[in-house]
Amino acid sequence: MDRSEVLSTLDSTTKSSKNKANKRKWREIEAIHDRNQLRQELRELGMSPEDSLEFL
Repeated sequence: MDRSEVLSTLDSTTKSSKNKANKRKWREIEAIHDRNQLRQELRELGMSPEDSLEFL
């Protein structure tokens, strides 16, 4: 392998790991958003998040 092949291989693995990290971050953000939305809906129904644990 010459130098350019090694560099392109390293670059592609770095890009794919960055993409995976970005997707993971977005999943975490969406999970937090979903939890906040559930809390808000429970408050609107007159239940606290602690009550919901007993319900589930």
